[in-house]
Amino acid sequence: TPLRFASSLPAALSTDPERPLMIWAGSESDEAAREVHVQNRKILRVEDGFLRSRGLGADLIPPLSLVCDDLGIYYDSRHASRLERLISASPDLPDHAIERAAQLRQSIIRRGITKYNLRQDKVDLPGDGRERILVVGQVEDDASILSGASDFRTNEELLTAVRADFPDAFLIYKSHPDVSAGLRPQGEISTQAADLVLDEVDPADLLCEVDRVCTITSLLGFEALLREVPVSCYGAPFYAGWGLTDDRATVPLRRKSGPSLDGLVHAALIAYPRYHDPVTSLPCPPEIAVLRLTSGEIPSPGIRNRFLSKLQGLLAGYAHLWRR
Repeated sequence: TPLRFASSLPAALSTDPERPLMIWAGSESDEAAREVHVQNRKILRVEDGFLRSRGLGADLIPPLSLVCDDLGIYYDSRHASRLERLISASPDLPDHAIERAAQLRQSIIRRGITKYNLRQDKVDLPGDGRERILVVGQVEDDASILSGASDFRTNEELLTAVRADFPDAFLIYKSHPDVSAGLRPQGEISTQAADLVLDEVDPADLLCEVDRVCTITSLLGFEALLREVPVSCYGAPFYAGWGLTDDRATVPLRRKSGPSLDGLVHAALIAYPRYHDPVTSLPCPPEIAVLRLTSGEIPSPGIRNRFLSKLQGLLAGYAHLWRR
């Protein structure tokens, strides 16, 4: 069914009541949720998938995958999501589905695939015998922080907590790529708690060099799990609370131990997202998306997109003025 775009919620609600509404997850206000509930309309919350692109969303590079969630959205731990249901049900998957997930995970590891697949520098970490811990910076006004964090909501607070929990470790702080690129200013640090601060490094390469990852809610924690690197969560990302992570924050009681790592992979990378092949412009499975991200057969954004992304980054620092 062709999509119809509406300029406002009232305009969307005036359409055929049998058609579900699709809304970008981060833009769903409490008022919108109430109005949709009153009219008993089905709503699908849309967000980027976890194998996204070769480049940043803040650079207006289109995604290869999207998720549509009729229950909540994966990063908001305050409410149940369709992804949680899929993870909970993953122990009942047939053997061939788990094997497919295991092969997909190994392909991602072998090809060095991450969410954004930026072409960045390799890293040569010092080897002084200490445990090397990667502390992952995030954009502090990101929706995953606002709805998935608890005691720690800033990068400075995270670094301080990790230093207290692992006093003898060598702490490596990696800033979020949107912050490093100057596209999102919320998330810069001034603390001296880190032993090494890295910006433009290849995250896949970095994950192969560290002994542990500490994060609030970053997807880099999930990417570390794929590579079987221990992960300490100081918030409640979708991959926390299932017995696969070291949870340092309160996680929803509805999440129970039981899913295997490849069960989590099947839910997050196979069952939950939908993928688009930029070469054929057709739907595709995640295996094809991995091949496209590896080969680079993806159209590059034009000059107009690059200009708009820079303007968006400049305006992002004043977002608090229109979010009141």
